[in-house]
Amino acid sequence: MDKIKDKATRRRFRQWMKDSARLIQVDSDVFSTLKSAVFEVRQGCKSKDSKRQNADIANAATAYTKAYLPCAVILSTQIDSDILLRYRAEKWAVITGVIGTSEPLLSTYDFLKDVVGYDLAAFFSRNQEALKKEVDSVLRRLLEP
Repeated sequence: MDKIKDKATRRRFRQWMKDSARLIQVDSDVFSTLKSAVFEVRQGCKSKDSKRQNADIANAATAYTKAYLPCAVILSTQIDSDILLRYRAEKWAVITGVIGTSEPLLSTYDFLKDVVGYDLAAFFSRNQEALKKEVDSVLRRLLEP
């Protein structure tokens, strides 16, 4: 947290952490020891693989022992509701790729816009043609014989 130079951004981030911790029912004693957050960024999270889920839960426990709030940042809306509930029950803050909710506790894009100060949704919108073209080019090269 001390690496966030802008004081207003640091305050917004600290408040977001506090609100996120309250949402997932982190004890206030535990929250008071947290120094920042650690982010696991994924495109989607639909795997029902229990080994993957158990590893994620273990990672969250490790994050808390190091005084970090674990947060899964999902860029899309592709997350199974059972996984979402399990991760939140295991004290993961989880934000997903919903757009237009004005809710930084639930939306990756609202978090980035309202807390961090960067509009990632607008970036994707501005650059969608170039991104599509590049993905298409990569896929074509990968699929060539």
